[in-house]
Amino acid sequence: MSWLDKILPSRIRANKEEKGSVPDGLWHKCINCDAVIYRAEYEKNLNVCPKCNHHGRISARKRAEIILDSDDKLEIFNNIKPVDMLNFKDNEKYKDKLISTQKRTGENDAMLVFKGSINKIPVITCIFEYSFFGGSMGSVVGEKFSSAIKICIDEKKPLVCFSASGGARMQESLFSLFQMAKTSASLNDLSSEGLPYISVLTDPTMGGVSASLAMLGDINIAEPNALIGFAGPRVIEQTVGEKLPKGFQKSEFLQDHGSIDFILDRNNQKNKLAQVISSLMSNYNSEKKS
Repeated sequence: MSWLDKILPSRIRANKEEKGSVPDGLWHKCINCDAVIYRAEYEKNLNVCPKCNHHGRISARKRAEIILDSDDKLEIFNNIKPVDMLNFKDNEKYKDKLISTQKRTGENDAMLVFKGSINKIPVITCIFEYSFFGGSMGSVVGEKFSSAIKICIDEKKPLVCFSASGGARMQESLFSLFQMAKTSASLNDLSSEGLPYISVLTDPTMGGVSASLAMLGDINIAEPNALIGFAGPRVIEQTVGEKLPKGFQKSEFLQDHGSIDFILDRNNQKNKLAQVISSLMSNYNSEKKS
């Protein structure tokens, strides 16, 4: 007890102690509008602020729970793990950082892949985990994504990908950049089969991911107010020496300029995605019959 606490009247001390007993994490403060929201209400609303509709980040597993039918969901390729091929070291060794990040997040790398269904429509789903190295794309992400496409082709299923990434993983250098070509080539194989690819861009989708797999969807969808682009706004401003337009690189700006097809609230995503996939697969099945 500090000297100040000792001289406070007992009534004030009691009130202070009572306020301090409020459990941590009971409330959430919206980073967009500063509204203080009861955390249970916030999570029930899928991490979307009920005041301003700001879409907070969610884990890959939570997104899988939201999008995929609960009775038909199987994770695949979870045994693929990253390797420190370059013995990379900055402030700490890459292999040590991998171990600590895997323990902290409970994931092996920055992408999860599921076989499942959306409103009973069979799909393969790739979901980025942003808390793992900022969702950066390394060799494992590229391999999982390409392997998911092979399953799509073998089983005649559409692919849905939810991107949340800062870009290529610098600790893997050129091996990471190779994944841009690898994933793009795999998507070309999927397109040659006539199977649909729906790309959902969430906050943020940047760098090598936005420059490859994220913007190559037959349908490109974004969540509201998501940051989407290659280089960050500050880097661009410093490079071109000009002030960027308001909302530059936000999903609304990209929709207005034709870079994405439409914006979709998280609460409506499952039903809308099911409608889009159903329509695209109907066209695919009709073409195969003709």
